[in-house]
Amino acid sequence: MNIKTILDDIASEAIRGNMVFPTHTEIALRVQRLLDDPNCAVDSLVKLITAEPLLAARILGTANSVSYNPSGRAISDLKSAISRLGFSTVRALSASIIVRQMQEMPSNEAHRKIAANLWEHTTSVASLARILARRVTRINPEDAFFAGIVHEVGSFYLISRANTYPDLFASDLEFWHEESEAKVGRAVLNGLNVPDRIVTSIETLWSGFLAMPPETLGDTLLLADELSPIESPLDTLTGMSRKGMNVELEMLVDDETLSDILAESADEVASLSAALKS
Repeated sequence: MNIKTILDDIASEAIRGNMVFPTHTEIALRVQRLLDDPNCAVDSLVKLITAEPLLAARILGTANSVSYNPSGRAISDLKSAISRLGFSTVRALSASIIVRQMQEMPSNEAHRKIAANLWEHTTSVASLARILARRVTRINPEDAFFAGIVHEVGSFYLISRANTYPDLFASDLEFWHEESEAKVGRAVLNGLNVPDRIVTSIETLWSGFLAMPPETLGDTLLLADELSPIESPLDTLTGMSRKGMNVELEMLVDDETLSDILAESADEVASLSAALKS
């Protein structure tokens, strides 16, 4: 079976909704559904999150990161952590658990390494997107954080299908970015009930066109992807590297350059990335 046929099959099954998510993501999905309830109570949320230790640890770690805790006042209870982060960030972190566990789905060691590298890229882009949203594009930083966390879910799903299609990474994946990434990505994002505004921003990333100066959520995500020091392994494998766009780091933002903003925010980005990888 040639690579185009394999990618067409994977895209078709995703569009039909015949997707398999890790069985232990159920609580994270339930958290997302609870957050959709306008009458969501913090106590109910705490009770549900407590049943998923990995998510609980991720929420506490993120709440105590430099990005959300610049004063350095550590907290150790979930209710306080949720209050500090807000529901939007808790939604993003529950999505991060699903994406992280998708990373563990491949059975082949080489494929697991690709997935691990993709998670490194994801955490870098999500952390940068939040900073850029707050300091550069002046949009909702939690939307940017969420978009960064889920922007590669289609690629994670692709890697997971290598269990069924062992030759998936044995040949050129040029058709992935050209034809299949958007189809699979949209289907997986819809399967995870990702809000439309987030999906739209990721579609901007797929188009690969960065408006300058950046203004929108899509621009923010694309800029974070370009500035990330860790490139997606899928971009490397497909020969479609997004590097080389030559973002002007001396671009002025108020009285600062983009390079100054990145330098000032380096500790914040590192702290948030570490919390996502914990």
